[in-house]
Amino acid sequence: MAWILLLLLSAACLQAGYSAGSNRERPFGVNQPAHLSGVQGGSLEIPFSFYFPWELAEDPQMRILWRWKHFHGEFIYNSTPTFIHKHFKNWLILNWTQPQTSGVLRILNLKEKDQTVYFCRVHLNTRHGVENVQTIGGTHLTITHAISTTMQSPSILTSAVTTAGLEDTEGQRNPSLVNLGATVGVVLATAVLITPVCVLMIFLWGKQR
Repeated sequence: MAWILLLLLSAACLQAGYSAGSNRERPFGVNQPAHLSGVQGGSLEIPFSFYFPWELAEDPQMRILWRWKHFHGEFIYNSTPTFIHKHFKNWLILNWTQPQTSGVLRILNLKEKDQTVYFCRVHLNTRHGVENVQTIGGTHLTITHAISTTMQSPSILTSAVTTAGLEDTEGQRNPSLVNLGATVGVVLATAVLITPVCVLMIFLWGKQR
């Protein structure tokens, strides 16, 4: 009994992760994630797939379209003829090729205004006429702000430490250098005083001989 409950729970979780268009009780529909999150200034991919019971025409003329904001919202993308909404100019890329039944819509340079709902719509020709399939719930996109961390470069830190050390050296003399200078001064002074005495002693000793 426990494993039956686990299977039912797993199925419920999987279904909750996608929009209502993924309900397989319907013979046709579009699957796409119910919720996605992206970072402002970054990029994001919305995967999609679709299914249908109809037999396609010899030339199905499949088209992928995307709407935003609500189910009957404005179109922002059309694969054929190519159309991209002015708000998304150069920022939408569709990775899909006919007759594939799955693909990815990539949104570049995410903006705060892009936080809304996106709906995938499929247009195709069948042997019984033109059919359109669209997801019901869409994908709710959440945009978050990027967290910027300012860190100084190691080279800058090293330079700062080196400069500080030079400034300290210029501000006050190094004690070891001061001691060395004093010692050299004493030695020179002693040599100056002793040298005449030594010369005088040598002169007197030579005279006595």
